[in-house]
Amino acid sequence: MRTSVKGPLMFSAFFAVLAFVAVLIFASGGSAKAPRFDLAFTGAGIAFIVSLVVAAMLSMSHKENADHLGKGSGVNLSSKRPGHGGPGATDDMPETPDAGR
Repeated sequence: MRTSVKGPLMFSAFFAVLAFVAVLIFASGGSAKAPRFDLAFTGAGIAFIVSLVVAAMLSMSHKENADHLGKGSGVNLSSKRPGHGGPGATDDMPETPDAGR
């Protein structure tokens, strides 16, 4: 199965740009001071690498379900059988602690 790398790269690039803008705005310390591009590029690089590693780990941990798990209605119908609880169950024998004595 061939997977595309375009999605995780765009995901990581988005977070890198977001980190770049955030660090550029907040690391300067006000509008009177010069913007800190060195810290902004460092933050963008760290955000890009970390988000790319997280996306890679999530894609490697993905595993398809077995075919037999996709069959059936998905509803547990055991409560309809007698003796399995639910409204269809019959109460023939009382369940008291001393019933067997």
